[in-house]
Amino acid sequence: MKRNLIIGLILIFSITLTGGEKFSPDKVTIPLSFDYYYSYEMVVTAVKKLNKAFPELSRLDVVGQSDEGRNIYALTINNPKTGKELDKPGIYVDGNIHGNEIQATEVTLYLANYLLTNYGINDQITSLVDRKCFYIVPIVNPDGRYHFLKDGGTASSNRGLRRPKDDDGDGLFDEDFPDDLDGDGNICVMRKKDPDGDFKTHPDDPRLMVRVKKGKKGEWKILGSEGIDNDGDGKINEDAEGFVDPNRNWGFDWAPDYVQSGAGDYPFSGVGLKAISEYVVNRPNICMTWLFHNTGGMFLRGPSTKSQGVYPKGDVEVYDFLGNQAERMVPGYRYLISWKDLYSTYGDFGEWMSMTQGTYNFVGELYMSSQETFSTIKETEKKKRALSEDDEGGGGFFGDKRLEHERLRFDDHLNQGDSYIEWKAFKHPVYGDIEIGGWAKLSTRLSPPFMLKDLVHRNASAIIFSAKHTPEVSLEILKPVKIGKGLYRVRTVLSNTKAIPTMSFHSKLKKLYPEDTLKVSGKSTRVVAGGTLIDKYTDKVLYKEYKPEVQFLTVPGFSKVEHQFLISGKGEVKFHYSSRHGGKLLKTIKLK
Repeated sequence: MKRNLIIGLILIFSITLTGGEKFSPDKVTIPLSFDYYYSYEMVVTAVKKLNKAFPELSRLDVVGQSDEGRNIYALTINNPKTGKELDKPGIYVDGNIHGNEIQATEVTLYLANYLLTNYGINDQITSLVDRKCFYIVPIVNPDGRYHFLKDGGTASSNRGLRRPKDDDGDGLFDEDFPDDLDGDGNICVMRKKDPDGDFKTHPDDPRLMVRVKKGKKGEWKILGSEGIDNDGDGKINEDAEGFVDPNRNWGFDWAPDYVQSGAGDYPFSGVGLKAISEYVVNRPNICMTWLFHNTGGMFLRGPSTKSQGVYPKGDVEVYDFLGNQAERMVPGYRYLISWKDLYSTYGDFGEWMSMTQGTYNFVGELYMSSQETFSTIKETEKKKRALSEDDEGGGGFFGDKRLEHERLRFDDHLNQGDSYIEWKAFKHPVYGDIEIGGWAKLSTRLSPPFMLKDLVHRNASAIIFSAKHTPEVSLEILKPVKIGKGLYRVRTVLSNTKAIPTMSFHSKLKKLYPEDTLKVSGKSTRVVAGGTLIDKYTDKVLYKEYKPEVQFLTVPGFSKVEHQFLISGKGEVKFHYSSRHGGKLLKTIKLK
């Protein structure tokens, strides 16, 4: 019955859309379509419709507002019939903390859509939603997403929080943005004919340029991004939107701007970030975190700086298990350590989650432009063997010319030219006759829409795998053994069948929060002794000196913890297990 109802609901709502942001929010349908990028307004409509279509499994909250007053939404996915959300392991997933990294939101939406629309249809998903709780924040930086899709820009525009800043020191704020001079929605590159320029037209493709050797005549002078001198100070594009990097503004290992660019005046100066931090703190069951960005094809874990040292060995084992599996699920992506394999960051969200909240955390850097391939296996091998000296000056304007050639052919034949803007003449008020062209805004860091569904499904599957490996603890009480008059020996076994422990090794080391507890109680009984069972064959027990009826513990991944209690009296005895991440269990026995 449930299966038929869900299928019916899907059929009623399934109208597939194609194209891009030209679709208005009221055309968003459930199940969601993933062959274009959703605008901010469409994302809001999407989470509202998901919540409305599945009210028994979801809740929609406004976490807070952005600097420009846009709502930051969180969708909770949980089945209340199988338990309270705070009694289940929590998985926090977000995207689009950097405003230009928009496909990160698509991963979060796909995950939400997939979990809800497959509940009652797919047994694995049904079981997962019954046993876990998902907290999904599709857009951390709604102002950035809004302006990235609405305004003219580059693939890197509107990255940070839009907090006014005087970049050029003239006492004015944000008065000289780049300008979309030709009105096509993209901020491309300006070039001007100049025999003293550093570049010339590529002989095989007039769209590309190659650097000339030192001392030789050129053909083009690169003038930078499209723009004019808006404030009349003789400079172009020097004071764009105010910039605070929302992934450098968190309250762990924060460093000021002269150490970490984009850090902001102080931690949590971004009002939306502070709201999200409070949202997370109020959900202590969160033990797994996925934060999505672009680009590069990476699954990053901390430490984020060398000075933090290394993670505890037990935590590294958990990360290796999950990270290696994620690599298998998303071909070409690499599981890496942030500071060691990429670069150091101070005050980033992922480290705040791991170091202060005790979660396991991955940052997913989505997409690789190297996936934009248009070649045979033979051509690919030849390209690998080729030397960079085959360019006159050692490289094209946009990087390695072989890669640029292939990307252009990919765009021509698979994306029908949507990603590259052909050079065209323009009369500039300062530079005179110039040309404008290059890669479009929705390129380079972003996959073409036809590649989107594979990207979001594979990355969502990596999230699902880690969610399956959040703690699952069972409590077994072995048969009591009478060892004296009115005295019984009772042994318990707490087993965790999943990879993630009930408390990270870092959390235990730093005492971030209390350990799990196992409490024994009974009206007509008393716990005489109790402790961790070291060797059940020799009856070796590490007895607790005080209050033996309360044991503190952590259940490691793929492991178990055994206890032994000596209990006097008769009647009902309750064993109550409670864990921040492992849930709550209660079992009762009778001593006769």
